[in-house]
Amino acid sequence: MASKAAPSSRLVFCLLISAAVLRPGLGWYTVNSAYGDTIIMPCRLDVPQNLMFGKWKYEKPDGSPVFIAFRSSTKKNVQYDDVPEYRDRLSLSENYTLSISNAKISDERRFVCMLVTEDNVFEAPTLVKVFKQPSKPEIINKAPFLETEQLNKLGDCISRDSYPDGNITWYRNGKVLQPIEGAVIIIFKKEVDPVTELYTMTSSLEYKTTKADIQIPFTCSVTYYGPSGQKTIHSEQEVFDIYYPTEQVTIQVLPPRNAIKEGDNVTLKCLGNGNPPPEEFMFYLPGQPEGIRSADTYTLADVRRNATGDYKCSLTGTKSMVASTAVTVHYLDLSLNPSGEVTKQLGDTLPVSCTISASRNATVVWMKDNIRLRSSPSFPSLQYQDAGNYVCETSLQEVEGLKKRESLTLVVEGKPQIKMTKKTDPSGLSKTIICHVEGFPKPAIQWTITGSGSVINQTEESPYINGRYYSKIIISPEENVTLTCTAENQLERTVNSLNVSAISIPEHDEADEISDENREKVNDQAKLIVGIVVGLLLAALVAGVVYWLYMKKSKTASKHVNKDLGNMEENKKLEENNHKTEA
Repeated sequence: MASKAAPSSRLVFCLLISAAVLRPGLGWYTVNSAYGDTIIMPCRLDVPQNLMFGKWKYEKPDGSPVFIAFRSSTKKNVQYDDVPEYRDRLSLSENYTLSISNAKISDERRFVCMLVTEDNVFEAPTLVKVFKQPSKPEIINKAPFLETEQLNKLGDCISRDSYPDGNITWYRNGKVLQPIEGAVIIIFKKEVDPVTELYTMTSSLEYKTTKADIQIPFTCSVTYYGPSGQKTIHSEQEVFDIYYPTEQVTIQVLPPRNAIKEGDNVTLKCLGNGNPPPEEFMFYLPGQPEGIRSADTYTLADVRRNATGDYKCSLTGTKSMVASTAVTVHYLDLSLNPSGEVTKQLGDTLPVSCTISASRNATVVWMKDNIRLRSSPSFPSLQYQDAGNYVCETSLQEVEGLKKRESLTLVVEGKPQIKMTKKTDPSGLSKTIICHVEGFPKPAIQWTITGSGSVINQTEESPYINGRYYSKIIISPEENVTLTCTAENQLERTVNSLNVSAISIPEHDEADEISDENREKVNDQAKLIVGIVVGLLLAALVAGVVYWLYMKKSKTASKHVNKDLGNMEENKKLEENNHKTEA
């Protein structure tokens, strides 16, 4: 800080002021500065040629001056008065422009630039305005939730460190909230910091909430004046949790499914449309007048068909809001009679029934040895080919996983039956003897030569199919022999013999046993032949009828001609001709 002016100089200066004729004052000049910036004030006076020095002062509220800076025109030295609030903050240039660093609110006052000559003093006043932009407003002390139809304090909107003070406005969904008695109450207050002289503005909002405020944003803003005019800063949006009572309840079945079957676990969930949702309900089961208090879910384990019915739920303490849902537990019962392993005799009758009981129409499929049958089996007279593993399977197509099946293992037993055939080789050197055996369980076949009792082991057997197979031997006897075929199973032992002459003696060969496949082919051929014969007979019958009708018509025409002519001889001739024609 420069030293103070000498007393003699001050005395001269005071005398000059008191004796000088002051120049008319210039108009007001305002310098706007942001808080903390440097205030720059030009002197706004033309520097006279006979200038002695220049000074700056500011005026107190009572009008008394306080000198703060001095600059001589001749010595070019600068002196700053010992004013504590401006210590180390002033700078006076050669053209008498005054700069004040780190602008404060207290700098907002009237400053005067003075230029002094030997015979005059010139003054130029400057008004300094200091502005401080407030902080971005924020909503604090927010309510954790708002209850409908009640006046709730939503929160406080606060904006700090402003100069001059500003104004706070509340918005709902972007629209200004105006005070409404009993619905919107806004309380505004401001405080000034005694040190910084900056303002803090706070606005409290009390608001009557409705369900229309769900997910609606609330904001606030601060409007203030700055060096360039009025400005507004908005807060961040805030969305509040709105509490409202339950007005309706609903009931659900979990997990969602198309159909419920016996053995499933069924969970009922009751929901209220309030916020927060209700945590406790009353569940009412079919046929039970008393409700069951539970949380929002109730589980029925391993349900049976008698669980079908209407299920209801309501809020605890009231029956005015009730929700219901119909639950159908699907079931499927199957009874096969007979079932398991059944043994019957060849030719027996076996009635078979597969009875279905279900909650809706069920499909039935019959399988035999894993092959699907076209219809349910019927056994009026059991054959060996009827034996096998039968399965009756039923299901409800609309209900996933609801399927039942029962099986029948049918065994058809029969005593061994034997038929023997023989065939001579075209060369006449050997004969083939075949023993056809039918029976179940599979009979064992043994060949022996009658008389000697010797066993023939060199045989050839066919596959055992549908209770039938054969064993054959090829022999070349030099003398007549009798061959015995013995077939034996658990039921009986059957013996049959066949005489075979020596190969040199011709004999009649018996036809071979026809296999099931060949028998079917023969039957088909026989059916075809019978069909052709029947067709030919029908054609001949139709031709005869046509011919008879034609002849009858011809005779009738001849009689009419005879009556018209009345000639007996011509009638005789006509009759003769008719006889010839018929012949």
